[in-house]
Amino acid sequence: MAAVTAALIKELRDRTGAGMGDCKKALEAVEGDLDKAIEKLRMDGTTKADKKAGRTAAEGIIALASNAEAVALVEVNSETDFVAKNPEFRALAQSAANAALVHRPKSAEELVALKVGDRTLDELRRELVGKIGENLTIRRVDIVVSGGGPLVTYVHPGDKIAVAVALTAGSVDLAKDLAMHIAAMSPRAVDPASISADIVAAERRIIEAQVAQEQAEDAAAGKKPKPAEIVAKMTEGKVTKFLDEQTLIGQPFVKNDAYGLKSDAKVREVLTKEKATVSQFVRLAVGEGIEKKQTDFAAEVAAAGG
Repeated sequence: MAAVTAALIKELRDRTGAGMGDCKKALEAVEGDLDKAIEKLRMDGTTKADKKAGRTAAEGIIALASNAEAVALVEVNSETDFVAKNPEFRALAQSAANAALVHRPKSAEELVALKVGDRTLDELRRELVGKIGENLTIRRVDIVVSGGGPLVTYVHPGDKIAVAVALTAGSVDLAKDLAMHIAAMSPRAVDPASISADIVAAERRIIEAQVAQEQAEDAAAGKKPKPAEIVAKMTEGKVTKFLDEQTLIGQPFVKNDAYGLKSDAKVREVLTKEKATVSQFVRLAVGEGIEKKQTDFAAEVAAAGG
């Protein structure tokens, strides 16, 4: 049995980054064997990660990695914004983005199974959970592939929103402006053809119900009902408006003044004028779709005091 000295504890801490107290306990548990202590700390970290897995992680950052052929965007989440600024957390996110760029996984599940050195990203994540004490998740990955034209990125200050845009034709300046537009306006797809038919059908049903309700209210007020062809045109007009709002080419461009166009000119007009085409874009924002737990701090304090 090796003596658990201060020097041995320091060496274990330097090699693992774990706290001094955890290092001392691990060494004592394995009778001073450094390699076994390292393994124990890893296992303890995994146990802690499993215990914290059910806790909501809706903060975090979007990490990017890019080369001439593609951009990889990865969302990595933490429970608090404080941890999202932690250098080790950010290093994990960047490692995930770098691995995604090389291997181009099709899902977060594929991504976390990739190895960085001798461990998978999920193993690295679990170890960091044990060390930091918060649930951490590698939630989403997207790859934007070059379309033959400019391939640009935009990251909003704070790394909470990131965009990658690939053009098949057009200038780098236009691509950068489009990336900023996408960050601000959150289009769902490039054009109507890129939106799922199921989404369009669901929206059409909602619009038809709204139009029918308007017709019923008019009838109740003694107004003459609109002819069927007018109702059909109203419905199609609302569907078209929905598609314009949801697609990049249908939205009014936020930087029309820079291209000599009217203030309400749409992106499709800018693309036509600049002889440009968008092949793909991805916009990721931290925490999209995650239901955040509403915390009643006053109740928590009262409960703690009682």
